[in-house]
Amino acid sequence: MSAKDRLILALDVNDPEEAIAIVERFSDWITTFKVGLELFTTAGPDIVRRIHERGKKVFLDLKFHDIPNTVVRASIMVTRLGVSMFNMHASGGFEMMRRTSEAVVETCLRENLPRPKMIAVTVLTSISQEEFKKDMGYQHGIRTHVKHLSALAHRAGLDGVVASGHEVQAIRNSLGKGFVIVTPGIRPSWSPPDDQKRTMTPREALRNGADYLVVGRAVLAQKEPEKAVELILLELLSS
Repeated sequence: MSAKDRLILALDVNDPEEAIAIVERFSDWITTFKVGLELFTTAGPDIVRRIHERGKKVFLDLKFHDIPNTVVRASIMVTRLGVSMFNMHASGGFEMMRRTSEAVVETCLRENLPRPKMIAVTVLTSISQEEFKKDMGYQHGIRTHVKHLSALAHRAGLDGVVASGHEVQAIRNSLGKGFVIVTPGIRPSWSPPDDQKRTMTPREALRNGADYLVVGRAVLAQKEPEKAVELILLELLSS
């Protein structure tokens, strides 16, 4: 996979026109753009169609987490939108993930649709080890929990997980090369700190075994965003 295909740019804005302007601005460097809750809430499914019209792929980051029937139906809808990847919370449980995987595969076969990658969110990169134990009440550590949820997603038939760079190597060692790992919280060494706790540089995440790297503020908050993308891509190429 090329460095350009590995890098996903997050459209963390609430204005659809601004989002499309970003897509067009970074078209030479980025293949896949992430549409999250903020943008999808204001722009709806139409933003996905508009990105597709520009020849780009969409990672729909809505993190479904509900009863199995609700997640199944929502997942079928986003599959029909033609997204290349979407996600759900692994903590929604095995049955939710299994039924969703089966329903999406069945829908794609029946309607002759391309099958999106189905990814399970493990533990958000904004959560620290201290918060995980003290505030959320877990006795074990984040890495153990992420490995457990990843194995559950794998057994349920999902394609991969969203996980911090700090857990990538453990997942890769446990579940092998074919399991997709999407890593957010990517912060180049020259990027200022923010609310993300479990961050990692692009080179480190790739060397640990990540397949896709999600960047947002590390690019868009820079004075020269295009230069920031070029630096990240060069870092990936040299890994």
